[in-house]
Amino acid sequence: MEFLESQAKPKDIFIERTSVGKKSADMNKRCRQLREQVLADAKFNALTVFRLLLSVGQFEFKLKEMFRHMLNEKENKWDEHKKEGTERMQELGEVFSGTKPLTRVEKNENLQAWFSEMSKQISSLSFDDSTSAGRKIVQLIQALEEVQEFHQLESNLQVKQFLADTRKYLHQMIRTINIKEEVLITIQIVADLSYAWTIIDSYTGYMQQGIKKDPSLVIKLRATFLKMASALDLPLLRINQANSPDLMSVSQYYSGELVSYVRKVLQIIPQTMFSLLARIIDMQTHQIKEVPTRLEKDKMKEFAQLDERYEVAKLTHSISVFTEGILMMKTTLVGIIKIDPKQLLEDGIRKELVQQVALALHKGLMFNPKARTSELMPKLESLGDRMDGFRISFEYIQDYVNIYGLKIWQEEVSRIINYNVEQECNSFLRTKVQDWQSIYQSTAIPIPRYQPVDESVNFIGRLAREIIRITDPKLTSYIDPMKAWYDVKTKQELVNRKLFQKLQRSVGTFGLTGLDRLLCFMIVKELQNYQVLLNRTVLNPKDKTWLDLLNNFAKQLNPVKGIIGNPQKVYSTMISRLGKLWPHFIDVILRVGQMQLLRRQIAHELSTSCKFDSKFLASTLQTFNDALMSDIEQHYQDPSLPYPKEDNPLMYELTAYLESAGFHDPLAKIYITTKRLPHFSLFNSLFVLSHLPKLVYSKSISGLTCKKLTDPLDGPPFVTGCITLLKQFHSENTDSFLALLGHVKSPDLSQDALNVLVFLEDFIYYSGMSRKVIEAQVPPYLFDECKTQLAQG
Repeated sequence: MEFLESQAKPKDIFIERTSVGKKSADMNKRCRQLREQVLADAKFNALTVFRLLLSVGQFEFKLKEMFRHMLNEKENKWDEHKKEGTERMQELGEVFSGTKPLTRVEKNENLQAWFSEMSKQISSLSFDDSTSAGRKIVQLIQALEEVQEFHQLESNLQVKQFLADTRKYLHQMIRTINIKEEVLITIQIVADLSYAWTIIDSYTGYMQQGIKKDPSLVIKLRATFLKMASALDLPLLRINQANSPDLMSVSQYYSGELVSYVRKVLQIIPQTMFSLLARIIDMQTHQIKEVPTRLEKDKMKEFAQLDERYEVAKLTHSISVFTEGILMMKTTLVGIIKIDPKQLLEDGIRKELVQQVALALHKGLMFNPKARTSELMPKLESLGDRMDGFRISFEYIQDYVNIYGLKIWQEEVSRIINYNVEQECNSFLRTKVQDWQSIYQSTAIPIPRYQPVDESVNFIGRLAREIIRITDPKLTSYIDPMKAWYDVKTKQELVNRKLFQKLQRSVGTFGLTGLDRLLCFMIVKELQNYQVLLNRTVLNPKDKTWLDLLNNFAKQLNPVKGIIGNPQKVYSTMISRLGKLWPHFIDVILRVGQMQLLRRQIAHELSTSCKFDSKFLASTLQTFNDALMSDIEQHYQDPSLPYPKEDNPLMYELTAYLESAGFHDPLAKIYITTKRLPHFSLFNSLFVLSHLPKLVYSKSISGLTCKKLTDPLDGPPFVTGCITLLKQFHSENTDSFLALLGHVKSPDLSQDALNVLVFLEDFIYYSGMSRKVIEAQVPPYLFDECKTQLAQG
């Protein structure tokens, strides 16, 4: 009865609170007043109800556990009590036979026979037939009481004790036989909490506050969560009765909902841990000095920092206490899903880590495009400090919370960055990758999505566009020996290798790889724009003016590898006619070249860090790649030799490793599929020759730079853009392009001829092409003469 009353009390209060729903009540003044009146009359106190719910849940859990244990031990206990009763009756029979001496007990054959018969009767009781066994036990107990009274056996204390013990065992057998599973079902019905499925969420705050104050409260909450599992019975009742095949899927859904709520409540533990961890991060980053490998004795006190280290130890202990709290929960079956507290803790830590890191990346990589000086370097420095603090402190506490800190850190950071790269690249795709399709998104540990603050979808897009903005080829000049970009006007250094080192420190290898991938998509978009422009203008089937012009000019140049008279005059006339087209194409070429230079820098940083941090991986990848390329080359020479099949993932997976390690050449990559275009190499050679006069060789930087600040054009991105464009088409286009440029050679080496030769030198350098290919079009002595003239200034 007490159990029934304890169950009824919270139920009445819950019903009082839910009978007038809060949302609907707030919409109507009268309803709201009525609701408040009911709560006032009931003297409703949410905290008191929550404590009562915890106590009732714990009581119910213990009661069920005890009853289940009794059910499991029911037959064993029955046999044990039956054996004890039988043996006592046998012993009394032996006592009255006179063979077994007992103080002041005379021989009595009638009692001897009676007790022996009672022993047989007790032994014959059947566990399977509980009804008849119960009635028979009652009769045996009455018989034992009568024999004690009528045969005056009370005077002998030992006999009396034997009879009392036997009656006690028989009573225990009655109690044991009445332990039935129906009682457990009755308890389940009485303790049903399905009516509170919705309203229980309003008590989440009390649960989390309680856990925050006392982590051991998780033990009581475990009982409450199991009590809530009764809500699964109602929706599954009819499905089960109908023997529907949907039973498992529906059970999985409702169990998943309950597990999600459990995760939500217990998420306060990782949240509190991370709030403590934030203080540890701050102290380790800004207060505690790193102890050097060699330290002078006089400086030991300075590096000891006892107060600070005591505070860190105190905070670490608090974190371990919270960990212990959740691990006390034990493995629990909620519906049809088993909850492992260790896994629950790890998932909670992962979820909070994802929230913290994603927020740090989102807020840390916001830029003001109107700022006079770029905010990129300071922001990367600040973000790098934050990420280092996260990683160091995470590694520090991993032993105290019994998790693999570095593994979790790498998995979650890579997941965050890869997800954001995927979402940013969606803007370049026709078929978008939705959240539910993403291999990086998770229901249990979701990656948050923030509202865009500019044209970019997220932080990786903002980062890429800021780098592109500050390295704009119209405002900067790239100097390859320095691997740096300089302001065209002020000659001040804007970006150098340190940018990519800071990127490595702040967003890691995954961030650099993701940035590289995003730049690939941007390059593809620019090359596709180039194709569209070419098809709309030069190759427009409705207007063949430009195409006819190129046809006529191509006839004058035949054969391409021949010698033409007065090439500068011939070319300049054609270039001036096509002058209207150039502004559309130069922007595309420069943007492609700029992004290719950035990709080269990223690849250099990735390969450097890979060789430094993991030299065995670097050596293995390079050796494997060389061996595979050698086998492929041999296959093309002799097709009978083996070659990876189309369904073999070897080349695809190796490429992913090589790109992540920086062992690739962005300028050798084919980004788009193309068709054969008429006069493509001729058009590009004219395009290059039209823009070379805007460049001038600078001895100080050993390369081409813009001649006039009013008409800015940077040499390296111009060259790399042309290389990338030609790489997308058949190699014969590159040969024709170089042959056409070779027409401009002249013995006197005018400024235009010098620019062509310097362009070809840069072409060889960036493309990695063999010098023999160029020298087939331009005699080597002209290059030597060019170097002599440029050296003389």
